[in-house]
Amino acid sequence: RYTEFKLVTREVCKLPSFFSSALFRRIDVECYGIVTRDAFLKYWAESSMLTMDMATQVFEILKQPNRRYLTKADFKPVLEELLATHPGLEFLQGTPEFQEKYAETVIYRIFYYINRSGNGRLTLRELKRSNLIFVMQQVDEEEEINKILRYFSYEHFYVIYCKFWELDTDHDYLLDRENLIRYGNHCLTYRIVDRIFSQVPKKFSSNVEGKMSYEDFVYFILAEEDKSSEPSLEYWFKCIDLDGNGVLTSSELQYFYEEQLHRMSCMSQEPVLFEDILCQIVDMISPEREGYITLHDLKRSKLSGNIFNILFNLNKFMAFESRDPFLIHQVEWDRFAHREYVRLSMEEDSEAASNGNVESWEESLEAPF
Repeated sequence: RYTEFKLVTREVCKLPSFFSSALFRRIDVECYGIVTRDAFLKYWAESSMLTMDMATQVFEILKQPNRRYLTKADFKPVLEELLATHPGLEFLQGTPEFQEKYAETVIYRIFYYINRSGNGRLTLRELKRSNLIFVMQQVDEEEEINKILRYFSYEHFYVIYCKFWELDTDHDYLLDRENLIRYGNHCLTYRIVDRIFSQVPKKFSSNVEGKMSYEDFVYFILAEEDKSSEPSLEYWFKCIDLDGNGVLTSSELQYFYEEQLHRMSCMSQEPVLFEDILCQIVDMISPEREGYITLHDLKRSKLSGNIFNILFNLNKFMAFESRDPFLIHQVEWDRFAHREYVRLSMEEDSEAASNGNVESWEESLEAPF
């Protein structure tokens, strides 16, 4: 029976235990609710599972029979079982809305980092090149879900979701330009937000004119807060590359920097002239061709993320300018997420205390709904 199948999945197949329902359904095609020993062995042998590495096994178990790729929907059974069985997610049992959003966020994060073509069709090659299988094994062995920073951290989900909820003032799960402009205390320029809404870096999944969905926001926040990653560099490169010819020129850089200059003067900050900024950027990147910056140039440099902050994120640009630019370290996603999680948790605590409620924040997780 299904309840006894988890042991088979983990001990016999050596797969993460939360794959048991997906594997069970793959064998129990007639939906009898029972998998016999012979049926299991027949499936395992006929599917050539013994000769496959684990990534290929996972791929074959999850994908639809007539496809050569995985979709986001293919991961749902795995996330549903993880939420139902993992001790680190047990506290979510009473909040189905949060369970659903957690599962969605994990899947979006997986596709953001792994599905490099961005077409929503995850290939076996992409899966094998990633660390997803290794991370899934870690999740299966670690009871504290927040120790698994990549993809599955509840803390990371909570930060992403709360950031979205703060911006989505009418709570229709859609953001417009004016909503996104408020992100990070109005840190972004109108020009970069316009480029995001022109859907150049990523076509929106919302199918609503002028609105980004929660999925689109997850891609945006990961790109914005972790500019050291390749998916982020590709996302912002497309935004800055106005003519889409694969190279960034000084005129394109200047177009985005002009708004930063204007904002600095409005705030009575001493402006940094574009000529000086351009020299700084060239020094940081050392492009192979003079006068042009390619995506390859950016991926070679460890300082690339700072260039995008200079061009369209005023808060991070000012922080960058106040330090030695060659000593600054890009604030990574993990550090950002942890800092914001602590802040949001403290806000939850203070709100609960002011309402005369001394429950811990974990017990008030349904607050955003």
